[in-house]
Amino acid sequence: MSRPTAPLGLLIDGARSNGGAGQSDEQQGQPGDMGADMRVTEFSTEVVPAPERFALWEDTTARSHMRNRLHSKEQDDFRARMRVVDLGELQVSALAYPHLGVVRTAKMIRQSDPEVYQINYFLNGEATLSTAGGDTALQGGDLVVMDSSRPYRGDVHRHPGSWSHVTVQCPRRLLPLPEKTVQSLLAVPISGRYGMGRVLARWLTDLTAHAAEHTPADSPTLASVTVDLLASLLARHLEAEAAMDPQARRRALQLRIRDFIQQHLADPRLSPETVAAAHGISTRQLYALFRDQGVSIAAWIRERRLERCRRDLTDSSKLSRPIQAIAARWGFPDPAHFSRTFRAAYGMSPRDYRHSVVSRDRVQRWSTTAQGQSGTTTATSPEGLAPPDMRIRDQGPTVLFGDVGDGRHSVLCP
Repeated sequence: MSRPTAPLGLLIDGARSNGGAGQSDEQQGQPGDMGADMRVTEFSTEVVPAPERFALWEDTTARSHMRNRLHSKEQDDFRARMRVVDLGELQVSALAYPHLGVVRTAKMIRQSDPEVYQINYFLNGEATLSTAGGDTALQGGDLVVMDSSRPYRGDVHRHPGSWSHVTVQCPRRLLPLPEKTVQSLLAVPISGRYGMGRVLARWLTDLTAHAAEHTPADSPTLASVTVDLLASLLARHLEAEAAMDPQARRRALQLRIRDFIQQHLADPRLSPETVAAAHGISTRQLYALFRDQGVSIAAWIRERRLERCRRDLTDSSKLSRPIQAIAARWGFPDPAHFSRTFRAAYGMSPRDYRHSVVSRDRVQRWSTTAQGQSGTTTATSPEGLAPPDMRIRDQGPTVLFGDVGDGRHSVLCP
């Protein structure tokens, strides 16, 4: 069988949609559909006949990542896809395949070695990684570091209907840690379920899911944050953070603090003092970290809490919950103060905002009912029926937050 050739830029399908937060691919929190703003390539083996799919995957991944010897139990009809986010020298990609065996030999390394670290964050399934140091079992939620200059063997099984893992390919010279430090962590499972592992895991999944919200000009910043988070995770794992560049440590600490705040927004004890204490720094240092990003910590916490309130107001399962209870849940015990703060942020009162969402949902249900009727025509919902873009825009690199919608919805009228 001849080996097919195809450009890496083949699309998964002909349609693209906005990759806004709150939307998902197979499941929430996994990479979503991409737009065309970031340098993003999407690829699927299903663009060629079934017998040619595995060979196409071999050729494509050899160019997009590195050359390995591959095999699969699904080789006769290998349905796989890949999304690659190009950040210059750094590359982040999401991959999905049913089963894949990977072997990188010493001969392959001599023939071609990009001299990169490859960091894999497993989203689901199971994997076994074999190196000179022995076998390592991996599962969903684990991170693992590989070196393109070291032989390895891997076997990955994913759960159907979901992405397999997110991979970062980073030149070794970009990582601000001694090579000896990183080598001691090769093929060692690192949890992505808590601490800095969780921060990095969330960053990678958000980056691949929401790259459409950025432009190519953002690539250097996104690459820098990714490297800093990775270096901080590895350094902390070995208690070697002192080996990091001071600026890299500072940026990683900023992201770690923001993630901590996100996880404790419902805690009434959350304050600059408790945040500083949890990270072993003074409140003065904490204020300085946020001042560097052009926002006060109090304003940032308030905006995040408002965002949680807004989300609860749009949740159909919470329509019976009083607005005051939602506000108190997220740190606004005074109803009048909450109403003023919400209006200042979103341009309408919490009550009016909830009403607009309910009205929108009714129109959408009516649209669904009307679709099956004959003689229908296309129309647009009345102005103001759906809420406007309700994004609170944040400054500086951080995880991404969602929108409600664009304010208009296509409906079918009888």
